[in-house]
Amino acid sequence: MKNLPFALPEIGQAEIDEVVEALRSGWVTTGPKAAQFEADFAAFIGGGVQAIAVNSATAGLHLGLEALGIGLGDEVITTVHTFTSTAEIVRYLGADPVFVDVDPDTLCLDVSQIEAAITPRTRAIIPMHFGGRAAPMDDVLAMARRHGLRVMEDAAHALPTTCGGKLVGSLESDVCVFSFYANKTMTTGEGGMLVTKDPAIAARARIMRLHGISKDAFGRYMSKEPAWRYEIVAPGYKYNLTDIAAAMGIHQLKRVREFQAKREKIARFYHEALADLPLILPPGPAPDDVHAWHLYVVRLGDDCRVPRDEAIERLFAAGIGCSVHYIPLHLHPYWRVTYQLRPDMFPRSQKAYERTISLPIYSRMTEDDAQRVVEAVRQALV
Repeated sequence: MKNLPFALPEIGQAEIDEVVEALRSGWVTTGPKAAQFEADFAAFIGGGVQAIAVNSATAGLHLGLEALGIGLGDEVITTVHTFTSTAEIVRYLGADPVFVDVDPDTLCLDVSQIEAAITPRTRAIIPMHFGGRAAPMDDVLAMARRHGLRVMEDAAHALPTTCGGKLVGSLESDVCVFSFYANKTMTTGEGGMLVTKDPAIAARARIMRLHGISKDAFGRYMSKEPAWRYEIVAPGYKYNLTDIAAAMGIHQLKRVREFQAKREKIARFYHEALADLPLILPPGPAPDDVHAWHLYVVRLGDDCRVPRDEAIERLFAAGIGCSVHYIPLHLHPYWRVTYQLRPDMFPRSQKAYERTISLPIYSRMTEDDAQRVVEAVRQALV
């Protein structure tokens, strides 16, 4: 029996045709399709946001934090239970991340720990929406308002997640950044989107996205002015999204609710089929909200007799791709040494890590695929 991968994108003929059209047009870098993708995405999120397409969510997070004015000596609060990009973009700007533990149920950052982490150097908070479930944004935003802090959401897992009935991306945070990496809820291969309601942040991100040039290439070549005229107004980066990638995004976005429904169906099947095992199953969304189900993360219960690593090896032997989300930052050499982090400082994240297995969940999975995963999990925990 062939292996069942941990994740696969679902790409249809419409995406392929749009990419071919981009290739044939001769405009393969940032151009009309990227502009259309941005406009479509802003309309999808709603709430008067502007959308800036970038070549990765990491790039979007970097641009967002830079536009917020974060710099040398500042502090930004986030969680250790995330991918390194959530914190490394703080270091890009010469600032320091300050880490807090997670909520034991949702594995999103624990808001109750934020206040104790605030110092005179604190400038911002980066909540991360873990696995596709919204972080407690009302509480985060209230905390930020009390202390005069900026908020940037890491929404790499969170399309089309809702929080309080509103799409993530349309809330009152300063910046929100999505990922379109290959295993996300929609994909452009590599890519991301920064959204904001603040025109000044949007303008700064657009300039910094492409070398600090006052006009991007598409704008210059479509202008009546000579295309060679431009000005460098800041020391920017090379973070633009190509039209080839954006062409995929245009049609992936149209299908994102369809993809979510398929993922949710798999999650419900897992919930029912795994309920009697010694596992802690992932929480669903808050009442009346939508969970994107980017991940389906189970944790071995205290009464499970099989060690996590052995369970993973058994799943791999059965041909089931799985992963661990996450190896928390306090266990990685750079973060551990630089900030003198220890496991006992983050007991909830540490315990989750030691017991966590992420099972396959993606829109191309069939019912037989999901049943195969369940059977393999049952065998792995015997």
